[in-house]
Amino acid sequence: MKLLRFVEIILFIFSCNLVPMWTELNTPNSLKIFLTIFLIIFYFYEIIKNDRIQTDDKRLKRLNRAGNLISMGGISAVAEIVLIIAYFIKSDSGTAAKILSVVIPLAMIGFELFVGVLKAAVSSKQIKISDHILMLAFWWFPIVNIFLIRKFYKVSKREFIVESDRLELENARAENQICKTKYPVLMVHGIFFRDWQLMNYWGRVPASLIRNGASIYYGNQQSAQSVADSAKELKNTILKIINETGAEKVNIIAHSKGGLDSRYAISCLGMDKYVATLTTINTPHKGCDMVDYLLEKLPESVVRFIEKKYNSVFAKLGDTKPDFLAGVHDLSAVRAKTYDAEMPDSPDVSYRSSMSVMSSAGSAGIPLNIGYMLIKKLNGANDGLVWEESAKHGDFELISNKHKRGISHGDVIDLFRENIDGYDVREYYVSLVRNLKNQGY
Repeated sequence: MKLLRFVEIILFIFSCNLVPMWTELNTPNSLKIFLTIFLIIFYFYEIIKNDRIQTDDKRLKRLNRAGNLISMGGISAVAEIVLIIAYFIKSDSGTAAKILSVVIPLAMIGFELFVGVLKAAVSSKQIKISDHILMLAFWWFPIVNIFLIRKFYKVSKREFIVESDRLELENARAENQICKTKYPVLMVHGIFFRDWQLMNYWGRVPASLIRNGASIYYGNQQSAQSVADSAKELKNTILKIINETGAEKVNIIAHSKGGLDSRYAISCLGMDKYVATLTTINTPHKGCDMVDYLLEKLPESVVRFIEKKYNSVFAKLGDTKPDFLAGVHDLSAVRAKTYDAEMPDSPDVSYRSSMSVMSSAGSAGIPLNIGYMLIKKLNGANDGLVWEESAKHGDFELISNKHKRGISHGDVIDLFRENIDGYDVREYYVSLVRNLKNQGY
């Protein structure tokens, strides 16, 4: 395979040097014509062909081809510089030939790089929007474009490797159904989001769980309401699942405020007999001091303005009775002091909790980086919205990352669909649900 790759690069370099071939090779014109036709056909074949790799995933095939085109263009560009210098020194050809010896390779390698970058841009889910904008703005700027092309190459190549390994792993263990739990899994979202079809709150996680045998359902509560009101919606969802599936209970995995909604439904609305386990992810069981701080510092007129705008927007997005302030107030640390007494744990439910933390403000973008700095001063280690101690309830696990980058409030649910070094979000949830299965839930 490496030998074939080497031959392709050599032929590609030859195809970019038709002018030196015509002026320097002492061979019959018929042979030169044959070589010219062959190399031109080869050049366009290299541009449009697909690599033979062991996957049926078309996106991964495009990603792999994008990386190969960019790497071939980079290697050819370096080789071309040496060849052009040698040609100018040794050749007695006229000015026109020397100009063409520069223009033609520049155009051919540039077009090949353009196709590679374009394939990466349309196929990669890891290249950030900001990088797309920079590429559009600086494609024609020498030096700058080299760094941008290199970034597109590195991101798309790494994505291909990560996703190929992931697909191979999923296929290898699919028949084992390691996430086929006794009870269905109910995934409950946090505040300011809904369970939309086109943009899954949990990113790539549900699909991975389903491939491994899990039965997945969603909370479908509104984006912002009080804990009590959201819990009523969850109650209806739980009863609907029980009726549809015939299952005795459900396993709940809840993120952020969703964990509080779930606790209320279990403790105050009689759902304890229908819930086997509750796993809360980055849930503020002790509240968010940042909420109290902001509500105290912000003018009431500003708070009311935000409330009005939020409720108006989410009413159009599907909420029937959005209540921004009710949801926010129920996240305050002062309000949370009553939760343990108001929502006592049921002896019939197994409670678990997990928490991730950011390592620095650079671990996430706005607004989580701002939240991180504020909560760091108020409480300490946090994920940009929730501080570590607040997330502890029942059996606790701190989600760690071996690399410098921490794991934010959004990263922990794959909100941004980003492959993070040291943290495989999909495998984390597969492991979580697999443990539920192994424990008889």
